[in-house]
Amino acid sequence: MSEVPGVPPAQQLLVGIARLGQAIRMDAWRNNGPHNLSPLQSDIVTFLAEEAVPRRQGDIVAALASTPPTVSDAVKSLRAKGLLEGVRDQKDARAIVVRLTPEGESEARRLGDVSRVMSEAFSVLSEADLAAMLRGTTAVVKGLQDRHAIPVSRMCLTCRFFQPNAHPEDADHPHHCGFVDAPFGDAQLRVTCPDHQPAD
Repeated sequence: MSEVPGVPPAQQLLVGIARLGQAIRMDAWRNNGPHNLSPLQSDIVTFLAEEAVPRRQGDIVAALASTPPTVSDAVKSLRAKGLLEGVRDQKDARAIVVRLTPEGESEARRLGDVSRVMSEAFSVLSEADLAAMLRGTTAVVKGLQDRHAIPVSRMCLTCRFFQPNAHPEDADHPHHCGFVDAPFGDAQLRVTCPDHQPAD
């Protein structure tokens, strides 16, 4: 049987992921909320809400793969909007770290709600398809992290608590999380998790 003409599957997938990235960015602009947040400002608020500890701007730059001037401008804007505040770093009194204000925490909760547009788009996926997408996404993200192409995220595949295929007899829940001491399946893989601890 002859091959189907066109670019190979990996490139087709990259095009599809790029389209999803476009949709997510457009949705972020539409979901800018009462503070008229840019996508980067939304990302900063979400990042600071993940651990709820003060962070240096350098941490934000590294986590979001941005540049110091861009992050600095976004932080200034978020402070002016009353969503962030600067405080002295307890480890270095000369340094300033930023954290969410109560209003910023409220905005983070709003941003954590998946929009209707994205929720409806993903509702077409069966649980098996969603699990397959999560499995593939985490594998590709880890591959990029291993090549230092993107910052390391707090996901299962980089966590010391993750035990892949620890329960081979259970096709629906083959993995094990040592933090909660429970089996789980691909559909429960985390791309970001507040309980993450880096693997050795």
